[in-house]
Amino acid sequence: MWRNWVGNQSFTPDREAVPRDEEEVAALVREASERGLTVRVAGAGHSFTPIVETDGLLLDLSELSGVVEADPRRKRATALAGTPIRGFYEPLWRDGLALKNQGDIDTQQIAGAVATATHGSGIRNTCFSGVVRGVQLVTATGEIRDIGESEPELLRAAQVSIGMLGVMTRLELEVTDGYRLSEQIGLWPWEAVLERWDELVHDHRHFGFFWLPTEESAALYNLHSDDQTMADKCYVKIYDEPGPDQPDSATPGRRTDRCYRIYPMVYDPNFHELEYFVPLERGPDALRAMRELMLRSLPSSVYPLEVRTVGPDDAYLSPNYKTATTVISVSGKPGTDYWGYLRSVDALLRDFSARVHWGKLHFLDPERLHALYPEADAFIRLRRELDPAGVFLNAHLAELFA
Repeated sequence: MWRNWVGNQSFTPDREAVPRDEEEVAALVREASERGLTVRVAGAGHSFTPIVETDGLLLDLSELSGVVEADPRRKRATALAGTPIRGFYEPLWRDGLALKNQGDIDTQQIAGAVATATHGSGIRNTCFSGVVRGVQLVTATGEIRDIGESEPELLRAAQVSIGMLGVMTRLELEVTDGYRLSEQIGLWPWEAVLERWDELVHDHRHFGFFWLPTEESAALYNLHSDDQTMADKCYVKIYDEPGPDQPDSATPGRRTDRCYRIYPMVYDPNFHELEYFVPLERGPDALRAMRELMLRSLPSSVYPLEVRTVGPDDAYLSPNYKTATTVISVSGKPGTDYWGYLRSVDALLRDFSARVHWGKLHFLDPERLHALYPEADAFIRLRRELDPAGVFLNAHLAELFA
């Protein structure tokens, strides 16, 4: 039985395979397709939704791992699909390069992070999908196909495909020169954050925060502070690039170091997460409404409210398609019936034209899909062209994209 990292998704596939190269992936997909089996890829299991589930063939691409090329002149890096995000760090740094942005969890495989539009923070950069400049796909017939910038429509569909166009076996990413980050972490009053919203969003490379509804909230995400009271405070994280003469520092809350040593946080798998994206300019109003809802919903809403921003991109199914966004994340406690609370969050954020994170819990239906994602029809057309038999669909995805 396969289980995801937090244990809220599990299933038993007909067959599981761990291919060692693209040719073996192609052979496995071809055989499964001929047998009438569906095919899904597991990644690192960091999605909270049933996007991996299959009663057919489940592929584990962990053997297809590693950065195979880094080009400092073109600012490009090519990696195999199963490469964990942390697997980019040292290989890129040796060539004077770094990922342009990343989130605070770095154990996901890069293909899964791209396929679900996983992101970091800051409107100056996109999510992972927005820096994809080429992919290699194994299609439903077992063909190995390279998709690059010469096929912009297909590339924009492949950038956020949730695994529905084929099995991604390698990717080319736009990267950047290696850089350091200096952090500022502190507890702020709620209103202080909202009053300085525009400054915080626009004047820093990265800005995000956790709002803590109760004294117990911080410990759930391993957040610490010397402040005596944390309830109704914001645990603010600001990252900027330091000057060349500023030395590295290991001082907690004021560290300065290589970017990839600053980003990661440690989370316990003790939460089930919903994450919605609202247009950036509507963020403050949505956040004030969320705070009121969460205070009314205690103790169901005891987990911190996480807030970040992300820059716009062109991927058809990206939650940031053509718009910068405010990202709002809430969690339910495993072992409890949290669905009523999450549905209340969904109903509130629906009024703010909220798009969804494909790897997080959501309540999207076909009507909302087509209202919120202007290129949904284009994506579905291309999906049907590449996979007319629905080899790469499952019940969860077919409801929206068949």
